[in-house]
Amino acid sequence: MDDDAPDVLRPEDVKQVIVIRRDLRMRRGKEIAQGAHASSSWLANLVVDAIDPATRSATVTLDEAAAVWLTSSWRKVTVQAHSEEELLELHEAARARGLRSHLVQDSGRTEFGGVPTLTALAIGPDQAAVIDEVTGHLVIY
Repeated sequence: MDDDAPDVLRPEDVKQVIVIRRDLRMRRGKEIAQGAHASSSWLANLVVDAIDPATRSATVTLDEAAAVWLTSSWRKVTVQAHSEEELLELHEAARARGLRSHLVQDSGRTEFGGVPTLTALAIGPDQAAVIDEVTGHLVIY
């Protein structure tokens, strides 16, 4: 490989990690829904923020990792957290490394007795090696 050539991310270099709180004892369907919210929220927010109200169109710019992920693997790994504190620590650690990180707060209408509750987190898509610095120690769901 040419040393002057720019590094290009390959699909296997990029992933997203979804963290689900297991201490809440959510129904399986609820866990799936919360993980899905976490996984797609970064992209939904990017599009919503770019919508032109007059035309209802949007143009978004993606960083290299997001573009590689969206056009190739959509690689996801789901792991476990065991408390709100752990979820928040992971979120802060991800953000400190410059990773996109999105917390999901459930409204509490169907579970949690009407109390809004942090349920899940998605980190990435981004470079797998950097995400692993934050989540590599966690147990696979």
